Amino acid sequence: MLPASDFDGPWKDALDLYFPEILAFFFPAAFAGIDWSHSYEPLDKELQQVAPAGSAGQAVDKLVQVRRRDGSDAWVLVHIEVQSQPDPDFAERMFRYHARLHDRFRRQIASLAILGDDRVSWRPSAFDYTLWDCTLSLNFPAIKLLDYDLAILESSTNPCATVVLAHRLAQATRRDPDGRMAAKLTLTRRLYQRGYGREEIIQLYRFIDWLLRLPPDLEDEAWRQIKVFEEEQRMPYITSAERIGRANGLAEGLAEGRAEGRAEGRAEGRAAGLFDALGTVLRTRFGDGGEALLPEVRQIADAERLQALFARLLTVNTLEQARNTIAEFR
Repeated sequence: MLPASDFDGPWKDALDLYFPEILAFFFPAAFAGIDWSHSYEPLDKELQQVAPAGSAGQAVDKLVQVRRRDGSDAWVLVHIEVQSQPDPDFAERMFRYHARLHDRFRRQIASLAILGDDRVSWRPSAFDYTLWDCTLSLNFPAIKLLDYDLAILESSTNPCATVVLAHRLAQATRRDPDGRMAAKLTLTRRLYQRGYGREEIIQLYRFIDWLLRLPPDLEDEAWRQIKVFEEEQRMPYITSAERIGRANGLAEGLAEGRAEGRAEGRAEGRAAGLFDALGTVLRTRFGDGGEALLPEVRQIADAERLQALFARLLTVNTLEQARNTIAEFR
């Protein structure tokens, strides 16, 4: 029998570790509107203080203060909720958070939702009502993890694609222990195939291990196969690190991973997210011609240069201008 899946814990840590990458992957308009040359500030304690009564444990949420890119020099708030189970009150809760945050901070707020449940028809994206001639309405972007093509997720270098794959495969194998072990091994091998560095592989494996929990006998077999694979690749990253336990050990391991890999791992993760965002811009604006420029973009390794290139590509009008701009940053 498979252990119960914990979706909230991994997403909470993913929002902490990969906030820019999550915006780039799911909400490109928000990502493009933020000035990433300035640091962003998580406001977790402030979010807890305005939480509506009865909301604890119903969703994973994150509040972050960011600076806009449009020249207004304004700090605004981004509120993200990850909801892994259908909830008839979800849209109203999004509104209540939005209203309370606006009342507390008097700043503009972007409310964003990630729906991780497996009910295809459940897609809340607005809260509104009308009384006589008075109308109140909040519309918020809501992405559905079920909508993402698995092949596209598998090919993505954005680290949050790994979390989405693990989430989806945990749902698909909830009654299939052997299938879950196979999925866990496939996702682990993928970390090496996508070209991640050591720290990023260790960090992302923690999410895979957390979401795709196995019975003890299959866990031991999976660990044995991972060790064999790493020996064949001559990259003993995961098996040379301290094996991550559940409960207390997992939280401690994540904290250690953040400390060890903050410089190298976060830089690699940010670059991976920017590659995906740049690919989206080039494909959307210039079609196959833009797609053909991606190999040149991948020759740029520095995250700061990639961020500057992203900003410039939003302003060019022709494929030739895009090509010349990329050449400037190489």
